[in-house]
Amino acid sequence: MTDNLSAKDKRSLFHAVSSIADTASSGPFVLSHGKGSTVTDEHGRDYIDMGAGLWCVNIGYGRDEVADAVAQATRQLSFQHLFGGAASAPAIELADRLLTLFRERANAPHMARVFFGSSGSDANDTAYKMVLHYHNLIGKPQKKKVISRHGAYHGLTYAAGSLTGIPAYHKAFDMPAHGVLHVDAPHYYRGAMAGESEADFAARMVAQLRDTIEREGPETIAAFWAEPVMGTGGVIPPPQGYFEGVQQLLAQHDILFVADEVITGFGRTGEWFGTGRYDLKPDIVNLAKGLTSAYQPLSATIVGDRIWDVLEGASAQHGAFMHGFTYSGHPVCCAAALAVLDIMESESIVDPVAAKGERLLASLKQRLKDHPFVGDIRGAGLMVAIEYLADPATKRDFAGMAGHKIVAAHVREEGVLSRALPWMPVTSLSPPLVIADAELDEAIERYAKGAERALPQLESAASA
Repeated sequence: MTDNLSAKDKRSLFHAVSSIADTASSGPFVLSHGKGSTVTDEHGRDYIDMGAGLWCVNIGYGRDEVADAVAQATRQLSFQHLFGGAASAPAIELADRLLTLFRERANAPHMARVFFGSSGSDANDTAYKMVLHYHNLIGKPQKKKVISRHGAYHGLTYAAGSLTGIPAYHKAFDMPAHGVLHVDAPHYYRGAMAGESEADFAARMVAQLRDTIEREGPETIAAFWAEPVMGTGGVIPPPQGYFEGVQQLLAQHDILFVADEVITGFGRTGEWFGTGRYDLKPDIVNLAKGLTSAYQPLSATIVGDRIWDVLEGASAQHGAFMHGFTYSGHPVCCAAALAVLDIMESESIVDPVAAKGERLLASLKQRLKDHPFVGDIRGAGLMVAIEYLADPATKRDFAGMAGHKIVAAHVREEGVLSRALPWMPVTSLSPPLVIADAELDEAIERYAKGAERALPQLESAASA
């Protein structure tokens, strides 16, 4: 009973996406509370959270309005499922509001219905099953393969984990599943050939996708999955012309387009949705994270007219849509989302994000311009990557991709939380959208100090 939290953690808690050995030896990093863009650990030390949790705490920590909405919803109706046509007022109101918001803010009037889950992973699983179901209903059961991209992150359930294009998530679990294919990430900085323009690089990526479709047979390809900006794979904005070419190709071969906006939705890129920013016309869109700013677990899969019309038309003959979760449309989670949307709209939270992102990028580039191991600094809105290389001139990686992990550890010692990403040697910065300019400047200064403190270790690692 007198054990501290670290001791209890070591003997009781199974951590997600963590090294069991490292956690056992070094112990957990325990946070006790947060307010705005700052979190505090169990020892009382403050950190500027430049990761917004996991890209998700968009409105910042500790908003009383959301806590009050959750408390009220819990007292009024603590649970209601959506099975068999049942519903609750918060689920209905949120679906209607979300659909209207996406139609108007993402220039996507063709979106038709909202299906709720609890996480980005299950949203992608839901979309996967919808894709299969749709093709069965239209009499094309052979059209079942799906194409994702190397470096993509779509979650870690079996279907979503297979769509994810990062081998570290696959190797222990017999993934990816049969029928899931991956093409190259459109990462211009790493992937461009000497002298190749961004537009030419994008065209080559589209050509590779075309070659994959033709090799497999377009009659077998059901859907293409993509994040508007690749997040966990390294914060990779799409190169000029990429999505235009991709969407033309998909239309040519009657292939569905699934946009994974779990990270990019709700202002992260500087616009309400990446779909609107990059002029995407998806058949399905997946949302989570910023939907509730992580105050409650909730996801949404928005399905377009093309699929909904088939599902609706076939329902009387084929029966119920046999998919869903106990917590689909949980009334307390939906109430939290409605409160978050109230805050985002009433406080115009998305409006300054693009300018904040430009400030963050420009300041990082200036502050780190002489750092010998920084290869690239890029981003979209408040999604930024700093890529570390043992030799930026030749783009040689550190052995074991250790460089960015070394930097992230030193940056945390300076009181800033960043994230060392798992596929590319990148530390990502994605602070709460409400972060003040002064706090952003302070975080940049601390980050730069941490990157400079890491130089001796980086130099040693670079020569290993």
